[in-house]
Amino acid sequence: MSYKFLLFDLDHTLLDFDKAEEVALTELLMECQVPDLQAYKDYYKPMNKAMWKDLEQKRLTKKELVNTRFAKLFEHFGKTVDGSYLAERYQAHLQDQGQTYAGAAELLATLRSKGYRIYAATNGITKIQTGRMNASDIATFFQAIFISEASGSQKPDKAFYDWIGQQIPDFDRKNCLMIGDSLSADIQGGNNAGIDSVWYNPHQLVNSSKAEPTYVVSNYQELLEILN
Repeated sequence: MSYKFLLFDLDHTLLDFDKAEEVALTELLMECQVPDLQAYKDYYKPMNKAMWKDLEQKRLTKKELVNTRFAKLFEHFGKTVDGSYLAERYQAHLQDQGQTYAGAAELLATLRSKGYRIYAATNGITKIQTGRMNASDIATFFQAIFISEASGSQKPDKAFYDWIGQQIPDFDRKNCLMIGDSLSADIQGGNNAGIDSVWYNPHQLVNSSKAEPTYVVSNYQELLEILN
């Protein structure tokens, strides 16, 4: 198959969200002067991941996720806080974090030199994802960055991909490839939209979902081999 349009997921595919979250969360919790940083982090991270999964499955809204996760965190430790205010403070810290994985910039540079049109397709908050991309070393490789908050829909919804396609000149989904680490968002999204997909699977996870990737790669070199 000859591809022309590449849609890249960002977090856990090109951007190192784990590092970004660790720095932003540490800065927020230090600001709040919590007694045990690690205990708060250990509770927050799986809770936050589960809430994003609930958002994907439409079990809660983006506003509920953003405004309640820190209230739930502190409530677990017996404290009452303004969840919306802490969300703003966390976002201020997170939007400065542009850490990327080793080789990400080189991958994108190689693909651009081959004539591919490169776009980002990310579930997230516009202010945060825009800030993180601007702080990264990969922003200049993208022709556009499509963020779910701006569209009113998100991966894996077909509507999100329809919205993207309306904004890309001469877009043809038959010549498009979605690349990402999430089976439930990126790969299922590609399935829903009729777009081929690459499951970026560096940890060699087993696919026990209904999502069906066109290709599976464990590193950037394997992706380049598909696109050469």
